[in-house]
Amino acid sequence: MIDSPLLYLLSVALIASVFGIAERIEKTRFLFDYLPAVVLIYATAMVAAQLGVWEKTDALTAVYKTAKNNLLPAMLFLMLLSVDLRRFAQLGPRLIAAYTAATLSIMIAFLAVFLLFGFGKEEAGLFAALAGSWMGGTANMLAVGSAMHVGETMMGYALVVDAVCYTFWVMLLLAVVPLANRFARWSGATQTTSTHAELGCACTIGPRRYWLLLGSALIVALLSQWLGARLPWLGQATWSVLIATFLGVAGSYTPLARLNGAQELAGTMLLLLVALIGSRAQFAHFGEIPRYVAAGFAILALHGSLLLLAAKRFRLDLFAIGVASLANIGGVASAPILASAYHRTLVGVAVLMAVTGYLVGTFGGLAVGYALQWLAA
Repeated sequence: MIDSPLLYLLSVALIASVFGIAERIEKTRFLFDYLPAVVLIYATAMVAAQLGVWEKTDALTAVYKTAKNNLLPAMLFLMLLSVDLRRFAQLGPRLIAAYTAATLSIMIAFLAVFLLFGFGKEEAGLFAALAGSWMGGTANMLAVGSAMHVGETMMGYALVVDAVCYTFWVMLLLAVVPLANRFARWSGATQTTSTHAELGCACTIGPRRYWLLLGSALIVALLSQWLGARLPWLGQATWSVLIATFLGVAGSYTPLARLNGAQELAGTMLLLLVALIGSRAQFAHFGEIPRYVAAGFAILALHGSLLLLAAKRFRLDLFAIGVASLANIGGVASAPILASAYHRTLVGVAVLMAVTGYLVGTFGGLAVGYALQWLAA
């Protein structure tokens, strides 16, 4: 049984690194087609916690809180460096309309299904975190969950629902690609598959200059917590998330945005955060998972229906609403795959939408969360 804070952090990092590396190895990558690394990391850490690998001491609790509270704002800052709002504006009115319709329909669907299933205040945080993921990504899920003080076990439920429903949604959107021409005739759209070919990727990729990025991210983490503890109304956790978000967007207009490696470093922090949260989770009421998954599918069904209405009203084609939907729900990992199924020159459009979700997801998830708490009151 581990009771040393250093060994605790090393063992958690080991769990994150094993699956993080395996996901990038060609021979083992197929294992993650249906179960993303974040889910397997969380599950492994949670099982280890139930087996008593880590002793529950004040020292381990303190190092857990310190690591989590610093990694989260640092990760948000690094991820948001790739947001380029100027390029997003170049997408044009139809694609921006599709993205807006996708985001708003997700928010409406969460509120409607929450009421339909009769969920209460305890589940409000769970679905707020899931909404953050489905408007941004796993990083936004963790940010919203932290800001709303969602427990580690409830975060586990959100990760499971995200993985199951997301896999289905990706397969469905890829399956309907051949119907693009018929859909355009139905909606009256002029297809966008021959436009926007010059829009590039807003993200940066590569291993260079990690130390400058890491130092900047840690400074942001410290600053966001220091300011968050001194600002009124929202609480330190919420302020920390919002300040890191603001600084990340501000940083995207500076030379920091051109440094390679921000996304890789943020991805490493994300895996470590998931492993940390899993190490504190408890088995409790896991029989509720089917109900949460059913609610997730209901949210997707209502989201899809509202998008079809928007497509008919604004004459949007299948590519526009499909990629806009997956840019929200799937993020950078899957939206470009769907875009390339229409035309390889459209990958940049999908990336721009998905990267913008890093910004939208946190605010959207918090808005949904506060609305759900009000509905449950």
